[in-house]
Amino acid sequence: MQSNKIRTLIVDDSAVVRQVLTQMLEKSDSIEVIGAVSDPIFAMAKMNQDWPDVVVLDVEMPRMDGITFLKKLMSVRPTPVVICSTLTEKGAETTLQALSAGAVGIVTKPKAGLRSFLEDDSGDIIHAVKAAAMTDMRRMKAMTMANSRSSAIPRPQTESPGSSLAMASTTDRLVAIGTSTGGTQALEVVLTRLSRICPGIVIVQHMPEKFTAAFSSRLNSLSEIEVKEAASGDRVIPGRALIAPGGKHMSIKRSGAQYVVDVQDGPLVNRHRPSVDVLFRSVAKWAGKNALGIIMTGMGDDGARGLKELFNAGAQTVAQDEQSCVVYGMPKEAVKLGAVQQELPLQAIAGCIERYGK
Repeated sequence: MQSNKIRTLIVDDSAVVRQVLTQMLEKSDSIEVIGAVSDPIFAMAKMNQDWPDVVVLDVEMPRMDGITFLKKLMSVRPTPVVICSTLTEKGAETTLQALSAGAVGIVTKPKAGLRSFLEDDSGDIIHAVKAAAMTDMRRMKAMTMANSRSSAIPRPQTESPGSSLAMASTTDRLVAIGTSTGGTQALEVVLTRLSRICPGIVIVQHMPEKFTAAFSSRLNSLSEIEVKEAASGDRVIPGRALIAPGGKHMSIKRSGAQYVVDVQDGPLVNRHRPSVDVLFRSVAKWAGKNALGIIMTGMGDDGARGLKELFNAGAQTVAQDEQSCVVYGMPKEAVKLGAVQQELPLQAIAGCIERYGK
């Protein structure tokens, strides 16, 4: 009889990591670890006999690095991959390469205190594997290929909006975006298609700390608008997108005639920090009908209730449609709450933001 469990393969050159990850994942009744191997060569031999539903993959390994293996996997048989990465600047850059190549999630590990760290964070790893198992890899591959083509097109070198006095006055309108699994690729689709006259944008993408700075920098290099990791006091101005730092909540408030962001610690909300609900609720309070709220691909319900508060405050609200979502979880929950005025395909969201700013 075939098991309904999520059949997971672990690929990591550390025997301790393989052992602890196996123990942690098997705490979940819905996950079965079908193998734990030390490098991609062994992984490919194992997969040829028994293909997994999800792969948990280290990126720095002997014989073949994780990125090379991931690209081979995506070209042969696209399979959901969760990257197991170190909390370092180099680790962040490598992980972004993996996300660009089609990985669907990130699990972090420190260089020291590995066993206790992994055991303390077992819920995160289980959640990441479950989210990965729900991923529509057809859509993920199509989006990854489209982004790789558009990334090859050089962007015009324009003055940063933040340094232009003409752009420095706030707009009454702002856009708030929340997303999770599949969101790194989806945000690239949206932000790289915006012009410098678009309204100011605030974004929560579920992502661990240390990764959002590199992610923001990458999007900034690909986009005409300015994209930066948010810091408290940053102004929300046209032509700029501020991304909440991993491990911190982000909200907005008014400072005179201007919107500014506030970045702070705090408890997890809906299992997340940053939380989309925290951002959306602050936007409902301070911007109300002068906001556009957008909820995009992701597992779970973070942002659904916040989007309902935006809707109730008179804001315009949009959800990414099921056909273009990698995981139709967060948008689905918002639709069920009656929080969504319009569902749009991913490719139409940039145009919606541009029209809203006019």
